[in-house]
Amino acid sequence: MDGKLLIFSAPSGSGKTTIVKHLLDCFPELEFSVSACSRPPRKGEVNGVDYHFLTVEEFKKRIAGNEFVEWEEVYPNLFYGTLWSEIHRIWNKGNHVVFDVDVKGGLNLKKKFPDCSLAVFVMPPSMEDLKQRLIKRGSEDDESLALRLNKAKEEIGYASQFDVVLINNQVEKAFMEAERIVRDFIKIDQT
Repeated sequence: MDGKLLIFSAPSGSGKTTIVKHLLDCFPELEFSVSACSRPPRKGEVNGVDYHFLTVEEFKKRIAGNEFVEWEEVYPNLFYGTLWSEIHRIWNKGNHVVFDVDVKGGLNLKKKFPDCSLAVFVMPPSMEDLKQRLIKRGSEDDESLALRLNKAKEEIGYASQFDVVLINNQVEKAFMEAERIVRDFIKIDQT
């Protein structure tokens, strides 16, 4: 097993997905691990590209069959997880796996693969900055904004358990730092 795992976790609105997409564009040897979930697809989402969309019954059956590396029931009957088949699919192609997962999922993956993974926590510069980013998205009402900010405070408390904390204060600087982190971890020449 020569493949490695790069795990990116962060509170919602920290810029983790933007950084992961940038890295996937920069490094052809990285491949995104498509998570499974038990919610229906949102408009424009494609099964097998955005998520592996499973029914609650299918998800529970796969849990029972030990098909998940890690999984979590985020809310009653709302499951998210990483299928073993995704990791093997990517490794069999000779690529390294990139995860864009929540904080608990990131820590669970790190525990499962302590010797071949790097867990990166993408940190917002401040709670006020995070709040402004979430407001700018326009997808939160006052109640959901408060819930996300409370969850973010809790998640930031786990940052010290990650291998690297990447502060996303300015996106271009964060991109450069993320590229350096990836190069160092998978030992890519800069030439």
